[in-house]
Amino acid sequence: MRCVIARYPFDLTKSDVVESMRGVKPEPITGESVIIGRRHYPAKQVGEVVTRQDRRDFSAGEVMRAMLRLGFTCRAALPEAATVRVDSPMQRASAMLGAPSPEYFGDIHGGGFRAGEVPPGRPHTSGGADSGANAA
Repeated sequence: MRCVIARYPFDLTKSDVVESMRGVKPEPITGESVIIGRRHYPAKQVGEVVTRQDRRDFSAGEVMRAMLRLGFTCRAALPEAATVRVDSPMQRASAMLGAPSPEYFGDIHGGGFRAGEVPPGRPHTSGGADSGANAA
């Protein structure tokens, strides 16, 4: 059967394609695929082997149309799976408990506490000259 792939005509038969793909290890399938024998091949790999052209020179659609006309089973690309956000156990716990209050960290929007200041409710342990055993 006469097929045009990448603007070049090819006279292909089903047996020619099967023979060309015999012994060829299938690459991982990421898009359209063609079933030849009991193996699933990416359409671009089939086109490259059968036409001996660089796979950048033709589309997977051209190969799919030609292979369908020859009687092969072709599969369209699988739709991309929806991405699902998976939270870690720590993230789930934080979401359930809520965010800490701003009072816990001081004034986070206004610059917080200055050096040497003690946040309310915390003991003062400066370790300076007039603290502890040396105080008179």
